[in-house]
Order: sequence, then structure tokens, then C-alpha cells
Amino acid sequence: MKKPIDITTIIIRIFGIAVWIIAIGQFGDISEVNAQTLATIQDESPQSQETVNVMKQLNNTFIAIAEKANPSVVTIFTDKIVNQPDPYSSPFGDFFGRVFPEREQHLQGMGSGVIISKDGFILTNNHVVRDADAIKIRLLNGIKLEAKIIGTDAKTDIAVLKVKGKNLAPMTLGDSDHLHTGEWVMAIGSPLSENLAHTVTAGIVSAKGRSNVGLADYEDFIQTDAAINPGNSGGALVNLDGKLVGINTAIASQSGGFQGIGFAVPINMARRIMESLIEEGRVVRGWLGVLIQDIDENLAKALNVPVSSGVLVADITKNSPAEKSGINPGDIILELDGLKVQDGTQLRNEIARRAPGTGVKMVISRNGKQNDLNVILGELPGEPVKPARKEDVFEKLGFKVQPVDEQIAKILRIDPNEKGLVVMEILPNSPVFESGLRPGDLIREVNRVPVNTVNDFIEIVARLNSEDTVLVHLKRYDNHFFAAFALP
Repeated sequence: MKKPIDITTIIIRIFGIAVWIIAIGQFGDISEVNAQTLATIQDESPQSQETVNVMKQLNNTFIAIAEKANPSVVTIFTDKIVNQPDPYSSPFGDFFGRVFPEREQHLQGMGSGVIISKDGFILTNNHVVRDADAIKIRLLNGIKLEAKIIGTDAKTDIAVLKVKGKNLAPMTLGDSDHLHTGEWVMAIGSPLSENLAHTVTAGIVSAKGRSNVGLADYEDFIQTDAAINPGNSGGALVNLDGKLVGINTAIASQSGGFQGIGFAVPINMARRIMESLIEEGRVVRGWLGVLIQDIDENLAKALNVPVSSGVLVADITKNSPAEKSGINPGDIILELDGLKVQDGTQLRNEIARRAPGTGVKMVISRNGKQNDLNVILGELPGEPVKPARKEDVFEKLGFKVQPVDEQIAKILRIDPNEKGLVVMEILPNSPVFESGLRPGDLIREVNRVPVNTVNDFIEIVARLNSEDTVLVHLKRYDNHFFAAFALP
């Protein structure tokens, strides 16, 4: 009959197995953690003691990183106000529709961010702060501060905030280009609820250069198995030097929770976006002006080139840098500044990261012959302004307008041919209401530009930004006056 194993022996063996697994990752050679080490791990042999020392050293490293990095990570709270209107008794009755809201509904969100300068700049994700009416951040010590959006970039899902505070602890930025697959990293953020703020998880870099994930236009994600959950967005991905190497952004999950696949924007990409937003107020990207496609097996056979040998130019934009430099449809772009081109996503990211006016050297293949080209990059054209909807204008300004017609003219006792737009609906407590506008006012001009149609009005409003001052010329009965207000 076998002698039963006591609980102490079981614990020692489990501990030994854990040591064995970690030692394999540390030393990379299973022969160095042999059966004798596993069997004698509870002994004080030099070999087992060395393994324990390695574990303690790694453990102390994680502790030091967490203590150093945690004060730089913040919890972000957002608030979006949605007004639900209710009929209001006015001199114009229900003709002017709903004026005052029944109540304000607050839609609240939460995410994470990273302090990157002593003067209060914070990196986070665009989707964390998108459409927020108010933003606050909370530091590790519990202090809450009002935050202002400096700029956002939906194409990379990066946003920059600014706070005013004392003794802020910025995190040192690392170099994500030198990050290696298999390297240890730690994720810090506020998953699921504010009660779990400053949660620290550890894992490795599972892969680099992940694209076509469908999260943003420009994707070059770091993939990690460090646990990331909703609320971690905008938080820090830190290497063992305690430096910021990525901004945690999203997870791939079939359950909605962590399943071992998380994505972070590389800090080198985030840094370029941040600097552009701070210095230019917008993101400036390089532009080549080509329509490209990856070379699959069938294309490779037809073109008589190796698979994955560059990208194929399908079309050229007229008057673009590509056309001016002599690139033609059918050319294969092989290299950019000495870097071998692997696919279209890589080329697109490399072009976009360079400043307009930058000269780049390209190697192309044309009819089986290689050619060197020098190209001066242009600036990526901005996205066309989408036509604003009336609902968007109402949300932006807090009031609606309508041209004068016979019915309105009769109620207001004005000429039906009167030029301008009638204020039909106003939200209370809005800047425009406080400036003096009321239902029934006739707007003749906006920012000294005559407005005779709703489209005239929409075109002017679509070009306005937050905190812009709006000047309106009004007519109320027989009185003319100006009113001014700042956009929220």
C-alpha cells in the first residue's frame, strides 16, 4: 500500500511545476530545468536556489514597474447630455414645437488614459472621449480634474486631453519599433468599473504589425495576451523598463470579455499623432497618390514575380506625387527608403507617418526591370465635409430654424417675402438661449453672412468648431439687434 502524500508535498510539487514553466520562458532551454530540478525544487540545492532567485528577481521587477507606472495612469469619466423635449407654452403655442426639455439624461462612460507630460497632456483613445460634453480624470491619489480635448484622430483612434494639476507624474515614452514578439509587457487601466481602477496585468507581446482588424483606418497594432477588458481602453502598455510602448485600445472576443487577444496602438504612432494634434491642431499625413493592391499567388504568376514581393500599383491619382515622379499603373513598389515593402497596409502606414514635402527613395519593378525613383510626398487631402443634417445642427447650436412662409409670416405679422430664417425651437440653459435668442426671432445673418435658406445656415454651422464665437443679426418685431455666443 502506497504512503499517502501530505498537503505540504502537493503544494511543493505544484510550486515546482510553476517554477519549471517560468524558467523555460526565462532561459529558453528546457534542458536547463531538468527532472532533477523538478524533483528537488523543495531542497536548498544551488540549482533550485538559482531558479527561485530568478523568480524573485522577475517578481521584484513587476512590483517596481507597477509602483513606477501606476501614478501616470488615470481613470477617465465622460458625460454626454441628451435632452428630451416637452411642449412649452409660448406666445406662438405649439406652432414652434418643443422648446424646453422635460429632463436631461446623462450618458456616462469610463476609460483610461496616460499622463505623458508634466504640463498635463494625456493620451487616450478617441472612442473613449468621442461626443463627450464633459470629461474628468481621476489620479491614483483620488484627485479629480477637469479635462479638455486638445484633438482627436478617428483614423488611429487616438485622442489628446489636457488637464491643469500639480505634481503630475508623466510616464516615459519607449520605442515601440524595438519591441519584440515574446517580450514581457504589463497593461494598466480601469477595467469594467471605477472600483477596479489601476488594475495591473502582465503578459507578452503576442505579435506586432497587426492590421485589417477593422478597428481603425490606420492599423499597426501590438497584440498582447496581457488581460485587457472594457474600460482598459486608453490605458498603458508598459515594457520591463517601465516605459510606455503602447496605448491599449481593444480586444478580440466572442464573449465580450478578455480571451487572450488584446490590441494596443504602438507608442511611436501615437506620439506622431499627439505631436501633430498639439502643434498643428490636426493630423498631417504624407500622401503618395496611388491605388495599390497586394500580390497574391495568381497575380504573382501572371506578373512572373515572387509572392509577397512588394505591392502592385493599380491606379494613379491625377496630379499626385506618384504621377509627377513617374510611377505608372502596373509598377510594383518593392522598397521605400531601403525598407522592403511587404503589403499595402505597411506601405500606407509608412507614407502616412512621413511629413508632407519629405523626399523618399523608392525601388520599383517595371516589366521585370528595377528602377530607382525619388518622390516628394504631398499632404494627404482632408476628408470632405459631410453635409450636416438639421438634427446635427440642432444638437450643435441648441436651436432650429425654418424659412419664412405664409403661415409663419401671418403669426409673426411680417412680410411673407422677408429674408432670413425663423428660430423655431430652442434648448434652455444653452449658450444661444442665454445670449437672448427666442422662438420667433428672425435671423438675418450668421457671422455677417446673409442666410436665406436652411442650407445656407447649415453650410456655415458645419465649418464651426468648439469654442468658436457665433455672431447673429436678429429681427424681433420691428427691432434689429445682434447676439453672440460661444459654441460648447
